[in-house]
Amino acid sequence: MKHVGLEGFPCRLDALFASRKSAEKKTLVAYLCVGDPSIDESLEVARACIRAGADVLELGVPFSDPSADGPAIARAGQRAIAAGGGYAATMRVARALRAESDTPLVIFGYYNPIFVRGEARALAEAADAGADALIVVDLPIDESGPMRDEAARHGLAIIPMLAPTSSPDRIARVRDAATKWPIGFVYYVSVAGITGTAAIHASEAGVRAAALRAELSLPVVVGFGIDSREKARAAGASVDGVVVGTAIVRLVEEAPTPEERVQRVTHLVAELRAGLDSPPSAS
Repeated sequence: MKHVGLEGFPCRLDALFASRKSAEKKTLVAYLCVGDPSIDESLEVARACIRAGADVLELGVPFSDPSADGPAIARAGQRAIAAGGGYAATMRVARALRAESDTPLVIFGYYNPIFVRGEARALAEAADAGADALIVVDLPIDESGPMRDEAARHGLAIIPMLAPTSSPDRIARVRDAATKWPIGFVYYVSVAGITGTAAIHASEAGVRAAALRAELSLPVVVGFGIDSREKARAAGASVDGVVVGTAIVRLVEEAPTPEERVQRVTHLVAELRAGLDSPPSAS
């Protein structure tokens, strides 16, 4: 069921952002750490996110040294690894989701598991499982050319991340990359730090991301620190959408039963969806 757009560009993400823009709606991206607390429960949480209104799923590959992630996602990764999580398990969840849904799937993680598996093998497996893109947190864009070439051969995008500290040169490199390879969208990291540990000024983050959107002429979503209806609406007002991650991971950690996990995640995602869909003047 892999869909590949013109010249290898992934059409699920392209079509999604085009349709949301046409409808004047925002895109909601939901992250979960696959394997926390189990592979089967991750699949159920992913399904709940889709039912509640998530437009894109980021399937997190657990890693033992997640340098960009805060304590909540680090703990989730440790639990997931202990439960048998890893790259192969993430591919199984992706394949199961793709068999029942056309929701775009992004594999989110660090370079080490891909390096250990081998870039060519890892990318082929992602494409075969129905993924549309990857985010490789610690792969600098100026060192990503060979992997982007291989990904493009499989119709996969590699999504760049930019932050408040990104230099004009780094932004220019993203613009240049978008002329050569599938990009999907730009992930704007709203804070200079790790996930889930700093408060953000959501509307300010949205304004900064909007400036990048205008400069790059690419879809931009805002992530890190989005955990409420109000923040989703404020951060997403001037850009294409938002990412929620740590808030979902915390609910998975804190809920006492599988049923409660699904209920709490469903409620949060539905609230974020409502926030994004609210008129800008809504209180």
